[in-house]
Amino acid sequence: MNKTALRALLKERRELIAPEAHGLSRPTGRGRRARGLSQQQVDELTCRAIDTYNRLETGRYPNPPADYLRQVGRLFGLNEQEWVMLCRYAGIGDPPGPLNPSSGLEVPGVWQEAVDGIGHMAYLTDASWNLLAHNRHFADMHPGRRVPANTLRWMLLDREARGTSLVDWDTVWAPLVLPQLRAALAARPEDATLRRIEREVRADPALGPMWEACGAHIHPDGDERPLHHALHGPGHVSICAAQPLTAPGARLIIMLFRPGPRKSHPRVPMLRAAGPGDTGG
Repeated sequence: MNKTALRALLKERRELIAPEAHGLSRPTGRGRRARGLSQQQVDELTCRAIDTYNRLETGRYPNPPADYLRQVGRLFGLNEQEWVMLCRYAGIGDPPGPLNPSSGLEVPGVWQEAVDGIGHMAYLTDASWNLLAHNRHFADMHPGRRVPANTLRWMLLDREARGTSLVDWDTVWAPLVLPQLRAALAARPEDATLRRIEREVRADPALGPMWEACGAHIHPDGDERPLHHALHGPGHVSICAAQPLTAPGARLIIMLFRPGPRKSHPRVPMLRAAGPGDTGG
């Protein structure tokens, strides 16, 4: 628990909430000069016993329940990055899921310009794997430049992807993508898009048995996989994956395509910062 950071975050955000917005009166009287909600009003709005919130803000509430932190986070209008910080400062580690069900379904519009500026195939999806942004290099990869509406469904269920684009689909792509669907459902069990894809996967003759036996690989960052490019033919891609900080579950994927067999390109070594004794020579 980081009591100093916890108190600073909660106090700052509490003072931004007008009591009138929740049908409460602004406390008055001698000694009452603080802005925003009072600590007792937070207890009232979260239906908790008096002094519960004071214990949280002052760091006297060890390991508070995640559902209570979620109540406070939503009341204070925290964004997803602040929600992560709240849970860490309160001593429970990373949150069990996003603060709000709608989180991860939108990103700032400037991301389109950022994706356009990437010199490799690049695209951005929301937490349901719906395509939000892509660049021309990603469109060029697809026959007729027809980009998929949902990249997870495309990788698992699209006939053209399974038969042509995703080389060795049944041994390389599908076994590594299915665990990502399972992980996404664990984080967002009520996501209608992901549940629909799951039903299609279970009903698919090839994917159904794989689904029951799928492993624990949950992200593609650093992977290399064979791919047939619509313009450049057979080759392989190196995959880089990242996540916008305010959109949990959303992901930026950058694919570096290299034509020809994999063995013709040596694997790039890991990047590490130089240690104290390294001279760089």
